[in-house]
Amino acid sequence: MKLARIALALVAAATLFTTSARAELDDVKKAGVLKVAVPQDFPPFGTVGPDMKAVGYDIDVAELLAKELGVKVELVPVTSANRIPYLTTKKVDLVISSLGKNPDREKVIDFSSAYAPFFNGVFGPADQKVTKVEELAGKTIGVTRGAVEDLELSKVVPASATVKRYEDNNGTISAFLSGQVELVATGNVVAAAILAKNPPKRPEVKFLIKNSPCFVGLNKGEPKLLAAVNAAIAKAKTDGSLAKISQKWLGTGLPADL
Repeated sequence: MKLARIALALVAAATLFTTSARAELDDVKKAGVLKVAVPQDFPPFGTVGPDMKAVGYDIDVAELLAKELGVKVELVPVTSANRIPYLTTKKVDLVISSLGKNPDREKVIDFSSAYAPFFNGVFGPADQKVTKVEELAGKTIGVTRGAVEDLELSKVVPASATVKRYEDNNGTISAFLSGQVELVATGNVVAAAILAKNPPKRPEVKFLIKNSPCFVGLNKGEPKLLAAVNAAIAKAKTDGSLAKISQKWLGTGLPADL
């Protein structure tokens, strides 16, 4: 009896190990549906369109990944606060919600390779030949007061540069479009909002202040799903489909180092 109990215990342990080690990719394909957490109030990555359907960069990427996996996509709207809990409680299979990577998050979930650029930088029209912070000397730069780019730029901006601070992103955008400032220090999302207005002065990125690209979030212990997601992202970078999504929503292609 004792040997039988030991044998049963070993079988149970082996079954548990196999189940826990099995990648969720098998479950996704069996269900035929990829459940993806996406933003609903953060354009251009995710918002609600006129027809009340989700649209944006992250939505297009979710649809691309589902197509590559050969399944349908189910979009699950989330907020910044609940997107990771939705993943860890298995309400969704992936998080595609302008998610940045940091050490604290890496303790809880895994991350794919980067799929979208997300950065703060200095932007200006083509005739502004600025490639580094030292070349801001004598320039007038607009920035949103208290934003990350304001704090970072303040540390390094030359003394001869003039920094004009505005109370919100709309003020910064207006200052650029009206010619009150030569350059703006802002995020690429705000730059995309300027481009959407089709202005005569189109902002181009001059140099980066802080780089924090977006990654797909996955639960830990899902190597097959992670590999499949990374393979799909790599293919989309190679065949240009991810660059098309970036051009569509951000008004620019993918950075070479993404």
